[in-house]
Amino acid sequence: MYKFKREKQISFTDFNQPQGMQMNPNNRWVKKATMIPWETIEAEYAKLFPSHTGMPAKPLRMALGSLLIQKQYHYPDEELVEQIRENPYYQYFIGLPGYEDKIPFVPSLLVEFRKRLSEDVLNEINEMIIAYNTQQNDDDSDGGSGDAGQFDQQDSAPDRENAGTLILDATCAPQNIKYPQDIELLNEAREKLEDMICRISEKYGFYRPRMYRQKARKDYLALAKCRKRGTQKIRKAIRKQLQYIRRNLGYLTNLLENNGVELSESDAHLFDILETVYSQQQIYVCQQHAFR
Repeated sequence: MYKFKREKQISFTDFNQPQGMQMNPNNRWVKKATMIPWETIEAEYAKLFPSHTGMPAKPLRMALGSLLIQKQYHYPDEELVEQIRENPYYQYFIGLPGYEDKIPFVPSLLVEFRKRLSEDVLNEINEMIIAYNTQQNDDDSDGGSGDAGQFDQQDSAPDRENAGTLILDATCAPQNIKYPQDIELLNEAREKLEDMICRISEKYGFYRPRMYRQKARKDYLALAKCRKRGTQKIRKAIRKQLQYIRRNLGYLTNLLENNGVELSESDAHLFDILETVYSQQQIYVCQQHAFR
């Protein structure tokens, strides 16, 4: 069941600010809140709750706002709830009427938020946000004089075909871009090399070389599960993964040069990519060592 809130947040001035604190109306989360058509999205969101019985669901602004904050900073569920409790700007963004030093919901509720706001639903919401801001910009541009409008029509350039994809909001940023120091790159490269070696060994009847897969996985998880990643920990973890990858690349190179192994077109392309990743990571580690 979904109930629309009667008392709606009209503007930033209606927010009950913490005592002794003057909140900045130009804060980025305040500005982002004005760029989202909450009421329009809420009307569509309410259709996901056809039943009129049961416990009322949390408001759309709380669910969507929380997920947008989590998407921005990749907070774990428990950490996100604590960040919202401590930050009045976050509380304003998710639609609370004023600052409260308590959690707005239990962390497990974020699982339900993600189920309801699936990828398809979020794509529709992105379209609503784009249409809303496009209309706002058009309204602002229509405020000019009539002569200016005629001038624009006369000097307008001919229509051009669209090229590429324009990302209008940071929440739409692609998720498959890794930073150079991201250890997930090396872990993924190591796993692909291990899989390739296992397939080649099985196909040609070779003994599988010792690859220390469990130890390498353990070394990766030691950093991946660490909340506070110090510089020394990151360097140490990267060096270890590079050692595993160097050993696996040596195994594959030996099989190709001395044992008559031929890779398929896809495996050969993947092997070139993995060699490039390894060389790039080596350069990154050397640069970091040079600047110490």
